[in-house]
Amino acid sequence: MKNHEFNQFAIHPVVSEIITKYGFTTPTPIQQKVIPAALRGESIIGQSHTGSGKTHSYLLPLLNQLDETKNHVQFVVTAPTRELAIQIYDEVRKSIHYAEKDHRWRAKLLIGGTDKQKTVEKLKEPPHIIVGTPGRILDLVKEEALNLHQANAFVLDEADLMLDLGFIDDVDQILIRMSPEVQLLVFSATIPERLQPFLKKYLSNPTYIHIKDETPSPANMEHRLIPLRHRSASDMIISISEVIQPYLAIIFTNGKEHADRLVRELQEKGLEVGVLHGGLSPRERKRMLKELQNLRYQYIVATDLASRGIDIQGVSHVINAQMPKEEEFYIHRVGRTARAGLEGTAINLFTDENLPLVQRLEKKGISFSSYDIRNGEWKEVKAHNERQKREKTQESTVEKQAWNMVKKPKKVKPGYKKKMKRQAEKNMKKLKRNNFKKK
Repeated sequence: MKNHEFNQFAIHPVVSEIITKYGFTTPTPIQQKVIPAALRGESIIGQSHTGSGKTHSYLLPLLNQLDETKNHVQFVVTAPTRELAIQIYDEVRKSIHYAEKDHRWRAKLLIGGTDKQKTVEKLKEPPHIIVGTPGRILDLVKEEALNLHQANAFVLDEADLMLDLGFIDDVDQILIRMSPEVQLLVFSATIPERLQPFLKKYLSNPTYIHIKDETPSPANMEHRLIPLRHRSASDMIISISEVIQPYLAIIFTNGKEHADRLVRELQEKGLEVGVLHGGLSPRERKRMLKELQNLRYQYIVATDLASRGIDIQGVSHVINAQMPKEEEFYIHRVGRTARAGLEGTAINLFTDENLPLVQRLEKKGISFSSYDIRNGEWKEVKAHNERQKREKTQESTVEKQAWNMVKKPKKVKPGYKKKMKRQAEKNMKKLKRNNFKKK
């Protein structure tokens, strides 16, 4: 067995063999924190970005505590979308395959859009591991086809997305049917205030792990800002489509109503686009993902569901028709491109109300360039903060002049600093008035 840094954890040889077969050598920051805490049986709130290695941070320690001699469900993993549940289940299946010589672990995927009666039949031999969406799991628990009371651990993945899509009540109904001693592992990109009542209800003194992304954007990615001004988002996207040749471009909006409206407008203007949001039926989502894999579309309009809950391959461009409200959502959106060492471009249509978000992202280390499209070509324009910079420089120069005009007291008396400051402020007002008159 190859030596790897995961051997620092108290893991069984079979799990170490799985890690070796995966080709993992060094734990990611979230794995470094979550694995030992999960092995100790602690309940965890884990906050990290997409692509941080989160899935294996909980799968590996939970596989470590599996006892195949016990004929009942031992841990449950829930995800807000069928597609994300399938991705997690694929990793579970891969781990089982890597361990198959020594162990006979059983896993089941429980999601909507599948034959329920066949699923009930298959559950007559209880699996050790359940992965699925909350609605289908709860349905089977209520029908007594599935017993979760003896499960040791429960994972809630993408908790904020679960909340946004309205599935947190189903999770609540599952948990009240499980042992009060269950180890609860909650993972979320953000911890919104609306999630707090749920967390307080089920977690007492949890281990809180927050992995801040030191490099929120890959080095091989460009971030462009385009001022929207009086123009419509659909007109600008048509202009963008004339100057880029994307392999696949995701156009993000805030909410399914905006997405549907933008799709209609773009189609009326002759751009063939797909659509992906939480309002689609499972069958429609499956068809759309298949069409994307078959390169049926170059453009797809999507909500934040696609930024985390669904794995879309080959995205070369991300276009924010509407900027998100939070930095984390921007990072998740643009994280769909510039993967596996490939280049990527994020194009952002912005208004003045988006500038605070842009400034917060710049503080995180993201560098924006400012462009517009004129006569069918990219045209570099003045930076969004150029005026602010100029005004700040002018302000600094006037302030310096104002202080230079202040008479320094020969004898220092109490309150002299306040007096000098008042004098400097008067001088500044006078200088500004004079400058204004000159203009």
